[in-house]
Formats: sequence, structure tokens, C-alpha cells
Amino acid sequence: MTRIKDWKVDDLTNEQKEIHDAIINGPRGHVVGPLRIWLNNPGLARSAQTVGAYARYGTSLPQALSELAILTTGRVWSSEFEWEHHAPLAIEGGIDPKHVDTISLGKRPLFEKPEEQAVFDFAAEANILKNVSDITYKKLVDILGESAAIDIVGICGYYSLISMTLNVFKVPRDTDTWILPNVDDFNNMLQK
Repeated sequence: MTRIKDWKVDDLTNEQKEIHDAIINGPRGHVVGPLRIWLNNPGLARSAQTVGAYARYGTSLPQALSELAILTTGRVWSSEFEWEHHAPLAIEGGIDPKHVDTISLGKRPLFEKPEEQAVFDFAAEANILKNVSDITYKKLVDILGESAAIDIVGICGYYSLISMTLNVFKVPRDTDTWILPNVDDFNNMLQK
């Protein structure tokens, strides 16, 4: 049960309704999960949804790599709502389901595509170590460029905010399709 009472559109203030309508009419098309929580604080909702629209739809990364960074972040936060929404999108974007399953277990997959390995390693280190090694940084930049590194940091940061919101306010997952196993130590995601 979520910690914040849910709302109906008719209950929103004019400012909240404006933000709600911007979300509905944007690429997301619906207000779910953390957006429903943030709408209780219109200042945060307005700013976060703008950053989120970029992090989800506007970066230099193709869908598969963006979703891989999102999944990695969601897994480190053990955010089931986030996982159930983005695991299918990662697979749809081209990430092998066996790698999605490995990440769900809190382990480091060995990707066939070097760009996927570079994004995973970068996102895992950023989330777990709160930094990335020079080797991981160089590998990512050599393969995808500096803009990609900046975009991945933005994606990880935004989806950390989302995951924290989902966890703190106890937003339940929508289905039982993806249930994340308990993982206490994510250092296995860093094992090279």
C-alpha cells in the first residue's frame, strides 16, 4: 500500500492539472508510479517530468542501451515497479532476455556486443561504487563518446530518483510478471 493517498484528476489544483495534462499529452501518455507521487508536489513534478522526458526519450543512446542503463539502476535499487515496466522494453529494444535475467539476479552478464557491456559496466559502477573507474570510463567513451557518458549519468541519476520515490512511498508493482529476487550485495554486478 502506497504511503501517499492516490488522487483523482478532479481533485488536482490548476497547477497540478497543467502538469498532469503535459504528461498525458507527451511521449509518456499516462501518469503512473512516481509521477503520481510527484504530482502531489507540483514544483518537483514539473521539473522531474521534464528531466525524465529527456532521460527516457531524448538521449543520444538507442533504446536498448538506454533501457539497459535503466534496468541496471532499477536492479541496484531493487525497484520492482521500475523493473516490471522496463525489463520488457529492454528485451523489445534488443537486450537478450538471458542478460535481463542475469541482471535480475544481481550478477554481471557477459554481453556479446561491446557497447552493451560498456553501458552495463558504466551504469553498474556508477550506481554501486558511486563513481566509475578510469578503465570503464575510457571504454565507454571510446565506444560511444562523451555525450553518451553524460547521458548515462543522467539516466542513472533520474532513475535513482524514480526508484527512491517508488521504494520510499511503497508504490506497488502493477503485476506479478517480474518479481526480483532478494539481493543484499550487488558487488557481483562488478565482477570482471
